[in-house]
Amino acid sequence: MTLNSLAFRLFATSLAWVLLVLPIAGIIIYQLNRDDLQAAFDNRLEKLVTSIAVDSMSGGSEPIAPKNRYEPLFEDARSGWYWQVSPLDNKAAATLRSASLGDATIDLPIERKIEADEDGARWMKATGPAGEGIRLVELIDNPGPPGQGPRYSIIVAGPIDWLDTRLASFLTRLSIALVLTGVGLVAATLFQVRFGLLPLRRIEQGLSDIRSGKAERLDGELPAEIEPLQQELNALLASNQEIIDRARTQVGNLAHALKTPLAVITNEAREDRGTLGRKIAEQAEIMRDQVNHYLDRARVAAGVGVIGRATQVHDVLEPLKRALERIHRERAIAIAIDCPPDVRFAGERQDLEEILGNLCDNACKWAKGKVAVEVAAATSRRPPGRLTIRIEDDGPGLSDDQRARIGKRGVRLDETKPGTGLGLSIVTDLVQSYRGSVRLDRSSMGGLRVDLVLPSA
Repeated sequence: MTLNSLAFRLFATSLAWVLLVLPIAGIIIYQLNRDDLQAAFDNRLEKLVTSIAVDSMSGGSEPIAPKNRYEPLFEDARSGWYWQVSPLDNKAAATLRSASLGDATIDLPIERKIEADEDGARWMKATGPAGEGIRLVELIDNPGPPGQGPRYSIIVAGPIDWLDTRLASFLTRLSIALVLTGVGLVAATLFQVRFGLLPLRRIEQGLSDIRSGKAERLDGELPAEIEPLQQELNALLASNQEIIDRARTQVGNLAHALKTPLAVITNEAREDRGTLGRKIAEQAEIMRDQVNHYLDRARVAAGVGVIGRATQVHDVLEPLKRALERIHRERAIAIAIDCPPDVRFAGERQDLEEILGNLCDNACKWAKGKVAVEVAAATSRRPPGRLTIRIEDDGPGLSDDQRARIGKRGVRLDETKPGTGLGLSIVTDLVQSYRGSVRLDRSSMGGLRVDLVLPSA
């Protein structure tokens, strides 16, 4: 999965969405739970203070200590749960306290000018006798009939850490749940991306098989969204093959149309023993060579880049080696071939045979006894790859000036050797038709080295 791949984009988008949504959802859930816990805690304090107010103010003219039937922690010293009944109008009256509060006193919200809510309750956060944080609620009431006696402050307090502990516990569980959910979503997204893009891998493999010559069309059942692409690709392949076939047919027709008149002209000119006849015959031969040359190049150009054309290099070199060693057996020429069996040339077999045949034959003519052919293929992410062929001999080699001249059409450096001088020119034309290159250099064996670069399947 590379940074520029479709899979990475889909995965990164989903991952960013998960990393954005889950924390926001966690914050919202945490805040809602905090509000619910706060409301439940306040509701509990309010019920306790109402119950204590009813019990303590129903005993006559003086408040009485309520029976502890509401919260057992009111009996535990410094438990964080306290109640207190303090006089407001008659300062000489006694202050009633829970056993948990002991002889300590809780500050009164009414004395701190805290406003009462719509139910008459005052809420405040303070510090308990043990230094702990507490939240308290205060009601103002009086013994006896309402509004006809001295007022008292009735306070109930609870520990804030009770709320904080439950919030922290919930936050831990929520974080674990969200992390596990995130990991699960990321894994599901990765699987979804891989599974969803699997048909594209099949298309890639199918196109690779077509280009390498293993298949002629893109077959197999694909999803409905990709099926139109499959149909269009197959139609394009069929159209491409049809164009190539028509081009080759036209080249063949042109060759037949030109060669027949040239043959007639040549035969008629040879009947004339004069200067004009010889000149016409000579020029007709030149014309025939040119026609053959350019028709061959047109045929090669029509086949260059055709999808599915592939030739096993090893299958071309082995018969060529046997043939050349038989031809030059009187000189005991040995040809060494180093070629992996799976290396393929992206082109026509006859073109590769002509290229290697000319070069290997030339190497055998000049070699003292050894010729080496080495083949290597460099694969690439995007086809075609590059095929490198090196042909060396242990002959006399060529100077820099000779290497510059030898590529010219018809040039021969040694008239004692058989040939027309067109071999390397034909090779150069063929290689350039396949967008390759030819380079001549001195071999480590002492003779000439030819480096070919061609497209590989």
